[in-house]
Amino acid sequence: MIDKEFLDILACPVCKADITYDEANQRLICTSCGRKYPIRDGIPVMLEEEAEK
Repeated sequence: MIDKEFLDILACPVCKADITYDEANQRLICTSCGRKYPIRDGIPVMLEEEAEK
């Protein structure tokens, strides 16, 4: 589970938009460009090359 305060400070590294948490699939999703960032071992991997489009 991602802490709400932590989620509030995260932004997409590509377009700088807000991020939402998809708990069922363990990933973070950009609200603007739609990139999906994986969460591995409880750690968000916020790298452009790791994101799904």
